[in-house]
Amino acid sequence: MTLRSRYVRGAGQGHWSFMFGEIAAYAFVVLVLTGAFLMGFYEPTMRRTVYDGTYPTLRGVGMSGAYASTLNLSFDVRGGLLVRQIHHWAAVIFVAAVLLQLFRMFFTAAFRRPRGLNWLIWVGLLALGMAAGVTGTVLPDDQLSGGSLSLIQGIVQSIPVVGTYLTLWLFGGDVPGDRIIPRLYEAHLVIGVLVLALLVLRHRLLRRQGHTRFAGGRPRTLDRRSRLVAAGALFSAVCGVLALLGSLAQINPVWLYGPFEPGSITAGAVPGWYMGFLDGGLRIMPNWEPNVFGHPLSLAVLIPGLVLPGAFFTLLAAYPMIERRVTGDIRPHDLLDRPRDRATRTAIGAAGVTLYGLLWAAASNDQIATHFHLSLNAITIFFRFAVIAGPAVAFTVTRRLCLGLRQRERDEAEHGVETGLIRQLPGGGFEELIRPPRKAIDRAP
Repeated sequence: MTLRSRYVRGAGQGHWSFMFGEIAAYAFVVLVLTGAFLMGFYEPTMRRTVYDGTYPTLRGVGMSGAYASTLNLSFDVRGGLLVRQIHHWAAVIFVAAVLLQLFRMFFTAAFRRPRGLNWLIWVGLLALGMAAGVTGTVLPDDQLSGGSLSLIQGIVQSIPVVGTYLTLWLFGGDVPGDRIIPRLYEAHLVIGVLVLALLVLRHRLLRRQGHTRFAGGRPRTLDRRSRLVAAGALFSAVCGVLALLGSLAQINPVWLYGPFEPGSITAGAVPGWYMGFLDGGLRIMPNWEPNVFGHPLSLAVLIPGLVLPGAFFTLLAAYPMIERRVTGDIRPHDLLDRPRDRATRTAIGAAGVTLYGLLWAAASNDQIATHFHLSLNAITIFFRFAVIAGPAVAFTVTRRLCLGLRQRERDEAEHGVETGLIRQLPGGGFEELIRPPRKAIDRAP
């Protein structure tokens, strides 16, 4: 048997799941390598300068040193633009792989004991990946990153009592001041160190606990040499895809946006796809600003900008403990669940994905209204109702589908599979030919 067939067969038995984690780890390796290159040319300073580089449109324009060094990196450093784009695409792939890993772990219950810490690691990696994306987006100090910076300012200022003081501390005085870019640059590097620590911890836990698998699946049989070859092949594939994306798919063309000017923002500005839910919540949240003891409370920013993501990550991290307390199942598990076998959990996951998707779509309410010639107010009101009704509908439909699939399996196990073929009996009657089911399933619903 060849290495490829053995590797693919093991993946088919449930070991395909580990690839999302490996892809995230390899994307992070690319992020570290490309980031080290970029650090040699990027200047995290807001000191004002006049651009005199190769790009003619902005020559003679005043800008920050951060933006000028980003332009020089893109146009005057050999391979600089390619490395910049690979770095950006690697960040996108990293967050996507982490999110897919969390999906797989949730829907197959890979978070149960003894892998509760592994679940928390991946939740932490998702939060850190989003934070790294936001801080990295702000560093070029272009008009698009200025929108993200204004959003950070608004969220921090919406915090009751201490919001203004936190804003002054973060920006070092007046907004935007001259310290925010260096501070976010340092935060970006610290986040990278934390991600590395979590990936190392995850690797050690994986070596000690092993991979999960579905019932009936075989444990991984690859020897050490074969595993190294397979890992090298996957790493090469990740690097190849990122190189192609960096070469052929333009991303974050900062020279088209111009330098950041406080109080202005470029048209059609949107955050990274993984932060779309935050932007969508801010867009559709009603303008609630009550006065509490004579002081305004900006709920229109506080709830979608701080409360919503805080509640999301808290519930995500605590879900294994919540399910364990509700079901009373404290046993260790090495076998995965099929999503249809746990209808309620699968329905909860579907409701969460629906809520995220609707908030993500709401971040493009202006684009939807423009391209489909619809009222912006009507689109906004639709999403306000959809984020409430959509998850409930998704929960109900998904649960009924799972229960229906389980009932069909029981019927097939008891009566066989209907073939649609009719046979005439010697006495003149007719009967349908029934085929035995491929595999009898005997699991709790």
